[in-house]
Amino acid sequence: MTAMQSPAAPTAARWRAIVTDPIFIAAAVAVAIVLVGQLVSPGFGAYSQVVGMVRVASFLGIMAIGQTIVILSGGDGIDLSVGKTATLGAIVAARIMDGSDSRLLLGILVPVLVGAVIGLVNGLGIAYLRIPPFVMTLGMTGVVAGIALAYTGGAAAGRSAPALTGLVNNRGLFDVPGVVYVWIVLIVAVTWLLRRSVAGWNIYAVGSNRVAANLSGVPVRRNVIMAYVASSVFACLGGILLLGYTESVFLNLADSYTLPTVAAVIIGGTLASGGVGGYLGTAIGALVLTFLTSLLSTMNMPESWRTITSGVVLLVLLGMYGRQRKLRT
Repeated sequence: MTAMQSPAAPTAARWRAIVTDPIFIAAAVAVAIVLVGQLVSPGFGAYSQVVGMVRVASFLGIMAIGQTIVILSGGDGIDLSVGKTATLGAIVAARIMDGSDSRLLLGILVPVLVGAVIGLVNGLGIAYLRIPPFVMTLGMTGVVAGIALAYTGGAAAGRSAPALTGLVNNRGLFDVPGVVYVWIVLIVAVTWLLRRSVAGWNIYAVGSNRVAANLSGVPVRRNVIMAYVASSVFACLGGILLLGYTESVFLNLADSYTLPTVAAVIIGGTLASGGVGGYLGTAIGALVLTFLTSLLSTMNMPESWRTITSGVVLLVLLGMYGRQRKLRT
């Protein structure tokens, strides 16, 4: 009897591993939200509506790429300057493009370089001056806000290039906007880089145990710096795409995205202390947050209750994962 049951045991264990995986749980929650929305408001789960929500989720998902890398790198890593950096990127891009496709490339490259400098300063302060990430990036938020004010004189100007607006807002193959395809490519590329490249393995090693990583020859400081550079670069990229969505820019365009990028990472199953997780989960976390926000808006729920509901969902998901303690024991 034991011999007959033994082949089933590994199968059952595999199924348990799948259904308890944070990525599976988050994906199931995303589907459940769409189904509930369809019941509450017929049409919420329609193809065009879901595609529209995925387009909105792409901005959060792209900004959260760098946040994922920062949190994976450990050391209480977090980047609280993401939202303001994305806003500055959009402001610079709008000023350079100013509604002209001829300046599209320059309008992307310059903000990305600005983001890289911001991330470099964050990384150097954290890696060499040993300023806690929370303090360093919170202080950088104020610095970037001041730069934005100085750059604009208090009044943001410029517009998105038509090609950028078309990429974000016009629907193409399968009635899906180009920005969604850009996000899909980034999901595949970032997931591959984290899981299959030396740079990705180093991030996981640094996040798991910095002392052991250093003894193994992994350049810890360099990896920490690069994580924060990546965070600011992807923040700016997300801000530029958000500019394509709104077509014009204002001084707090992406400020509200900071905490959602952290929430998306945690919902996706990345361990807050680093070393465990990945970007695929973050991408699904971005979908969960966007779908949930859309559902609560459809239900005309007051802002206070939307915030409470979002917090409860996050806590319930973390409770279902049971990972923060178990994966470290």
